[in-house]
Amino acid sequence: MSVASCPMGGSDAGFHSSSSCPVGKIGPRGCAFSAYQMTAPSSYTPYGTPRDAQSEQFLRSQERKTMNELLLPEAPPKEVTKGLKNADSLNPVDTDVLAMALGAPARRVLTRAMELGPRTGWKDGYLSSQWGFCPPDPTAAPVALSLSPGRVWPDLCERMPGIVARGKVRESILALPLVYGTPDVIPDEALWAATVCLGILASIYRYEEANDGSEGISVTPPPGAFRNLTGDADDEEEETKGIPRNVAIPLRQICTRMGRVLPHLTQFDVSIYNYKIRDHTSIHPYLPRCENMDLRWPVFNDRGEAMFLLCMAESHGCFIPGVEIITRCQEHVMLRDEEGLLLELVKLKEVVDQLPHVFHKISVNPNSGENFANPVEWGQRYAKFSAPLSRRVPALSGLALPLFLLMDAFMGRTKYDSFLGLEALHLRAWLPLNIRAFIAAVEYNYKVPEFVNASNNPRLKGVLEGLVESYMGERGWMGTHRYKVYGFLEVVAKTGRSETNGNAGAGDNAGRPWEMVHKSLSESMKERLDPYRGAISQQPHEMRGSFEECRFKAPIVNRQFIDSDPSRSTAMVTFDLHNTGITFMPGDRLAVMPLNTWNEVAKVAAALGLEDMLDEPVSTANAPEWGRFAKHLASVSRTTKIPELTVRDILRRGHLAPLTKDLVMAFHTLMRASSNTTLKLLACEEWPVPGTVGDLLQFAVEEVPSSTWDQAFDLNDLVWLPKLIPVEVPRTYSISNYSSGLLPDSVDLTVSRSDYHISPVLQIPGQSTLRHGVSSGYLNFDPSENHCMEDEETLIIGVSRPLNFQLPVSVTVPIAMFAGGSGIAPFRGFWQSRTQTGFGRNILFLGTQSREKLLYEDELRNYVRHDMLEVHTAFSRDRNGLVYDPVSKDLVEKEMEPRYIDTTIIEQGQAVCNLVISKSQGGLGGYIYICGSISVYETIISGIRQAIYNNWASTKESAENLLAVAFAERRFMLDIFMTPQPISYNSPVISLAQLAQHTGHKPKSRMWLAVHGGVYDVTDFLPMHPGGTLIVRASAGLDATKTFDELAHTSNPEVSSLLSKYFIGHLAPKPSFHSPELSELYDTWYVYLRTCVESLTTLHLEVDHIMKDSKVWFQNGLFNMGGVRKFYQFQSRLMQNGFSMIFGVKMQELYLKLSYALASFKSGSSSSRFPDIIGIVTRAQSSAASAQASNEIAQIGQFVCNSHGAQFQENGILKYAQTVTTLDVEFLEEILGEVCKGMESFEGIKRVEDGRGKQVILRISAYLLTILERIAQRLEIFYSRLATHTIYTPSLEANPARTRWNTLRRKIFDGSFFILAHDSDFDLPSKNYKNPYRATRHEQQDVDFDAVVKQVRAALSDNDDILPLQNITPAENGHSGRQEPFQERRGLAAEHTLRAQPNLKSPSSFEVHEQRSAMNRISMFMDKNTQDIRRLSQMPGLEGVSYQAILNAYGGGATGKNSPLPPVPPLPNNAQNLGRSKAPLPRDPMLHHRRQQSSTVNVTSLTSSNAHSPRNTQRREFSPADLRRVPYFSVDETKPRSRASSRGSVESDKSHPLGLRTRRPTLLENVALPISLKVRGQVGAGGGGIEGVDASIGGGPRSESGGGRRRGESDRGRGLGIRPITVLTSGGLNGGMHLRELRLGGN
Repeated sequence: MSVASCPMGGSDAGFHSSSSCPVGKIGPRGCAFSAYQMTAPSSYTPYGTPRDAQSEQFLRSQERKTMNELLLPEAPPKEVTKGLKNADSLNPVDTDVLAMALGAPARRVLTRAMELGPRTGWKDGYLSSQWGFCPPDPTAAPVALSLSPGRVWPDLCERMPGIVARGKVRESILALPLVYGTPDVIPDEALWAATVCLGILASIYRYEEANDGSEGISVTPPPGAFRNLTGDADDEEEETKGIPRNVAIPLRQICTRMGRVLPHLTQFDVSIYNYKIRDHTSIHPYLPRCENMDLRWPVFNDRGEAMFLLCMAESHGCFIPGVEIITRCQEHVMLRDEEGLLLELVKLKEVVDQLPHVFHKISVNPNSGENFANPVEWGQRYAKFSAPLSRRVPALSGLALPLFLLMDAFMGRTKYDSFLGLEALHLRAWLPLNIRAFIAAVEYNYKVPEFVNASNNPRLKGVLEGLVESYMGERGWMGTHRYKVYGFLEVVAKTGRSETNGNAGAGDNAGRPWEMVHKSLSESMKERLDPYRGAISQQPHEMRGSFEECRFKAPIVNRQFIDSDPSRSTAMVTFDLHNTGITFMPGDRLAVMPLNTWNEVAKVAAALGLEDMLDEPVSTANAPEWGRFAKHLASVSRTTKIPELTVRDILRRGHLAPLTKDLVMAFHTLMRASSNTTLKLLACEEWPVPGTVGDLLQFAVEEVPSSTWDQAFDLNDLVWLPKLIPVEVPRTYSISNYSSGLLPDSVDLTVSRSDYHISPVLQIPGQSTLRHGVSSGYLNFDPSENHCMEDEETLIIGVSRPLNFQLPVSVTVPIAMFAGGSGIAPFRGFWQSRTQTGFGRNILFLGTQSREKLLYEDELRNYVRHDMLEVHTAFSRDRNGLVYDPVSKDLVEKEMEPRYIDTTIIEQGQAVCNLVISKSQGGLGGYIYICGSISVYETIISGIRQAIYNNWASTKESAENLLAVAFAERRFMLDIFMTPQPISYNSPVISLAQLAQHTGHKPKSRMWLAVHGGVYDVTDFLPMHPGGTLIVRASAGLDATKTFDELAHTSNPEVSSLLSKYFIGHLAPKPSFHSPELSELYDTWYVYLRTCVESLTTLHLEVDHIMKDSKVWFQNGLFNMGGVRKFYQFQSRLMQNGFSMIFGVKMQELYLKLSYALASFKSGSSSSRFPDIIGIVTRAQSSAASAQASNEIAQIGQFVCNSHGAQFQENGILKYAQTVTTLDVEFLEEILGEVCKGMESFEGIKRVEDGRGKQVILRISAYLLTILERIAQRLEIFYSRLATHTIYTPSLEANPARTRWNTLRRKIFDGSFFILAHDSDFDLPSKNYKNPYRATRHEQQDVDFDAVVKQVRAALSDNDDILPLQNITPAENGHSGRQEPFQERRGLAAEHTLRAQPNLKSPSSFEVHEQRSAMNRISMFMDKNTQDIRRLSQMPGLEGVSYQAILNAYGGGATGKNSPLPPVPPLPNNAQNLGRSKAPLPRDPMLHHRRQQSSTVNVTSLTSSNAHSPRNTQRREFSPADLRRVPYFSVDETKPRSRASSRGSVESDKSHPLGLRTRRPTLLENVALPISLKVRGQVGAGGGGIEGVDASIGGGPRSESGGGRRRGESDRGRGLGIRPITVLTSGGLNGGMHLRELRLGGN
């Protein structure tokens, strides 16, 4: 034994001599106690040896035990042996015998690692009982390396941030001496530090080579001096290609000694083995914490890099006890010790519970101080640096961290079929061998989940269930990680070009990158849950906020008064937790599946006639939600038999209140619209309507004819019941108690009963209109009302943990709790925990309406009298005050004016300020907790702000800054809630254009977003948003419904309640166009509008990061080349891609569809001519102004690795960057304004569409083409603005003369001075000379449709590399065209390598997705309209109708400003589908009951009772299956067409007054209608002077040679269904006819 504590003395003694052993028991291998020797490094043995020092007698007794005594301590009982024919099973199995002889496999691996590790430099990987996966001493390896010749490596790594900032990385690396990594030079103790340093040097060299200022716009060849010095050899490996030999040689040698088959850098290298401790005495709760660590060798020294790596390190620091705990769990399973296993599982759950909080320290909130990780910066710098050295070595991914691979094995994960699952297996193979062996020992031996499931111990099963939720549940680590990644990667994908893990191998139909990551993480999470949940049909985010979160059953054992209110408006409700295995902490919440009261159930059952059928089974075959709920009940009951749901279950657990529009509409439809009450409810302006299903049915049963009622609610087949009533959702309540025991016996909730009055439509004269909340009315029923307590069911519950509402780690730090009313609920657990385990100061500020409603007064007085708590109260409607007396330590009665809580805060201002102010500013740095509604939060914050202003700050601004520091240090914890507010349908209707113009990117502007048909102004909510403004800004100005759903906000009642406060109107729905062509144009333009909004918000995110963060441009007082590089890459990407999101494929798509619409619907025989929009864009991008602007950016690129030259241009570069980024934002603002005008034009179209469909299409198409032309012209103006600015502004510099001389010297050196000294040759007459920067303007720039199709063909060809990934074979140097699908899976290493490629012309992953989608839409459009496009592009190009003539004929286009607003959108239709006493419900004579069903009623005909409803009569005669396809009418509805002329028909869902369905007209395929059109006008700017002409459209002659494909022609484009044809076209301005080859869709 080498590193262990003596079993007798308990001291770390290592090897003892016989003289030093307390009992003289030293053998050849150390301690002679065999039991202790087997587990020498541990303080715990598989035989239950106590910790630390033990008695000699105990150790000797354990030593003398044989395997017989351990495995067969007594004879088997007679109950087992009686009647047993074969007794082989009574003997222990071989594996148990072997385990008793050798010990648990995990323990053996751990023992071996701890024995060999210190002697070998831990080259097999860090693994120990005391430190888990962390190094025992983080300084040991670096110190050993610094004492060896290899110290040059850590010395350079230590200076790396400054070297990167100066742009001198490659020079510094090349200056290193060659130090070999052999054992005689680098000792074993220094191997890990050498691995990290050399890996960083190799990676940063690769990064600098790819980002040296020549990867973007460059006017000089890329520098090659550094590459020539690398010394590549024939035997050089792929991982070290291009890396200097003074790094590559020792890297290969060190990796070989470390057992790495190829040189590479891992994620655990740069995180777990790359930190240093700030304060070695700060050990609580564990030493390696983010706030107590720094990166030892940072690369860029930005907080994004630091927070990601340090949080990974802290995750393993938090998990330090986990390795020993998991080992003990295996030992307890081996010994079949259930109680010991229970203890260890509870400890493991406590460890895992902390992991989400560690990960949550990575904040995207700019106000979070050191925890802020800017996704823009991370995506553009560290994400590229962290690319692997080659595609065949592991990627730097969190999947490779040992903690999560170990937990997967321990929890029994069996499926690894997803992309991330396969990648996890791949990365696991590259782990250090100690860690691989430990994971294998845990995975394949004595599996804990199998043992627990085989036991009959409900506590064990409950604790394991809690561990499952804590690690892989929606509220646990996996859910937290997935939601955190979603918003972060959305910003990264839009602003950088980083590929993402989950997007690897995504196909053509893949979603946006961050959505694909979300999906990949969801699939991986479902694989982990498979052993416990089986096959999961839903996505994990759909389970959040549903019954899936409630995994336990518990009864209510007590409801008691906690104030003086006789109505008990607030009560403490206690649940019994015996045998559940539930654990919780202060701040946690309890999710409760509520039950409807028997009073409400009775009303529904009476009306539907179900009083005697409560125990009747109900089929859930057509109600999948209820089917999942039945499976969930079986899982909660720990049984495999799925229970059969009954009427009682549906009525007690279904949603009966409040009345949503979907629910009322379902009843309205089922009752054949024969209830006046439902009609009145549907006419309500605000939803949901206060009332219950029972109230509604009590009216309806008297109004609806009995025959209709009997048919709607058939008692012989209850399949309609679960379809009609959906499953209720759980409610969450703050837990109000604390338990210090291993497993708590009970849990207390503070429940405030919510009351409301039902709608006047449902009120019955003489009866009470008061109703209670579904959940609160059941948990805390009104004691004055009759409440049926008979056979009260056990409730389904679950525990959830808010990430931002936990007690501080330190038990001595002071805290202040601010509560309003029932907001005191979580603070009861706080003060109980703090008074039992802590010593810090505890202050409670409590605001209520009156003394009568003061909660927990007796308990508060007791804590105050024992000097454990200070209480300050405020009563808003009571003069009987209660004041804290610090002298007597008591609450003293005092009469005072009614007050709100902010007044009390201001009175105690000095104490509050001391807690709020940071320690660095002289305060106490306390933690502030606020719990209550939004109004309470605003009142409390107002009071705190005023207190700071009165006591600490001289201005309001400085008070805000002090408050912001407290938020940034994460010392403000908020638990904000709000009662849902009904939304009025008379609210304003907001158009998409109005929404798009409120992105909030300008100072003091408003930020809007739309969710599920509603528009919300979230500007005032941003300070409270946990993610700050960055995440919300990514969805600003957009319909964020999909994001809202995927983040599980839709199913979160707290979020929905908060959102209702900021509701400002309804989002205008899409108009119901009769023309499918017009509808398609609307959809395409909306996609373009959304693209423009996202482009603006994304660009502003980058501009904010570049220009508003001083650290970007200056580091330690010196000019930072990192800022120069960021600006250079940012502007190069914009200039080279030409704003590809706006002027790329999406503009081409719009241009094609609009020109096609004009060409196909125009009358006459001549072809139209259209603005050459693509030509304008191309000429703008190749203009002299663009060349001048590009030259300036190229000059900045030359400074990236030349800090000496940049220092003479500092102010010029800063001024230029500020000016140019401002122009970038203004340009996109102008573009967005133009696109919004186009969007508004659709609003005025609907009212004039009927009867003039073609004219409307012509009109809107012409107007939208005008908008596109204006957008293209704005690109020209943008480049001309850029060309007027330059970085060369000597007057701005500190030394103008030296700046001028340095510029002249640089131009003489690179030769540009001698070129620029001569006149330009641009004016030399030469027919063959073409200057790429010269913008040539022609008198006639318009083009015909044939040219448009040619441009589309060129776009398809040029963008072939962004077509579906599954049809492309990757090549080392890019894509080589269209290939057959390849089967090789592309892993993370390949993806991370792609994101580091030095090509700024490559768009971001988000842009790739958008362009790919647009290309597919173009291809589908051409396939759909193949014949028309062929006909239109083949027509002779006569001088025909001009584009301007169409404008003059139909006007300038409608803007829709005078058009009426569209109707208010309905609420989303989510209602797709709709406890237990043995005795039936008693028949209440006061309720309206269902009338007796007549056996003579004919269900196929109506009786006289409803003969007054002809609509019902007609509707009963038809069904959807009986509807026949009837002829439809043409666009000109005044002339009916015969059925024979019809080519097809489309069914409509609109009901005819007589119950028939009508049909919508469709566009005939392959039919050309001659339309006469006479126009007169003059072509505007850029066009000729064509006067009035006559034109007609007809079928042009088909070319004789139009069919074939040339031999030897390229296959490019075939994947899109494009084939080449040769057509006869006009020669344009030059006249004549030409043969042209086109590639069009079709077969």
